[in-house]
Amino acid sequence: MVGALDISITKSETSKLGTLDLANIPFGKYFTDHMLVADYENGEWKNVEIKPYQPITISPANAAMHYGQSIFEGIKAYRHENGEAYIFRPFDNFNRFNKSADRMQMPAVPEEIFIEGMRKLIELDKEWIPAKKDHSLYIRPFMFANDDVIGVKPSDKYKFMIILCPTGPYYAVPMKIYVEEHFVRAVPGGVGFAKAAGNYGSSMYPTNEAKKKGYDQVLWTDAVEHKYLQEFGMMNGFVIIGNTAITPNLDEGTILAGVTRDTVITILKDLGLTVEERPISIHEVVEAYQNGTLKEVFGTGTAATISMIKELCYKDNVMTFDTDSWTISPEVKKRLTDIREGRAADTHEWLYKV
Repeated sequence: MVGALDISITKSETSKLGTLDLANIPFGKYFTDHMLVADYENGEWKNVEIKPYQPITISPANAAMHYGQSIFEGIKAYRHENGEAYIFRPFDNFNRFNKSADRMQMPAVPEEIFIEGMRKLIELDKEWIPAKKDHSLYIRPFMFANDDVIGVKPSDKYKFMIILCPTGPYYAVPMKIYVEEHFVRAVPGGVGFAKAAGNYGSSMYPTNEAKKKGYDQVLWTDAVEHKYLQEFGMMNGFVIIGNTAITPNLDEGTILAGVTRDTVITILKDLGLTVEERPISIHEVVEAYQNGTLKEVFGTGTAATISMIKELCYKDNVMTFDTDSWTISPEVKKRLTDIREGRAADTHEWLYKV
């Protein structure tokens, strides 16, 4: 197992930072000066290093490309007014990453590589964190099979990496969502709870079809009856009916256990709302809209944080919302942002200092 002092560091000779305006940065397009790389071979992790961001070389027979053994995480780091940097709940993402690895028959990544490697990497590229509200450093740990043998079996070799990119708000405006009734994101017994690359690849066609209809994303429904809410595009979803916030439960293993989801549940309870994790059907949502008890609908995720939904379309029911009048999700976002950016006390101990 690799200790904290065993991570080799090679610094970039020049920085790209001076060529970019971090106040107007698109999501996922520009990357920092360095990356972390580690190899798994012969049953052990080795060659752990931080080096200048650069392309990697893989074989045309790379197992991940052919058979899909690839997982990732999404985490964020924030810079406080005193210049110090903090990562938001990285141990939760670390644990989820290894749950995904187990489901995909991949080796667990040790804490010394995942957490300490991430900390050292961000420490090196800390100046890339935009000093601007609602901006952050997006952290992308990922692992993929690295065998160069064609054959349907777990790989013997893997590569783990972490790359970083500065980012602003992901969804800057409220979204329009189309309720999907034919295509499915996940099924019971599948890999819906894992952050596996294939989950996202399979979502692209139905999402594009929804965009042709004028919508930003789809609301996935269950694979059996096509009526129970699953995920909102790439986000967990919340529906507020009366004084109760409802979010789909995780029992079937079809929904990602979002770190932001768990955070929002805590903040909603802090606000005095009742929170229910249970199956909720689109029919219940439509009925609440029609009788006036449906207050807010929003998605949560690392990239999006809180994304309000201004329109929800189910069959012939087009539900529209005046998001400017909402009070709950904006307050949740404000509280979460203030904690992340150091303007409010971190009473739940979510921040990890770089």
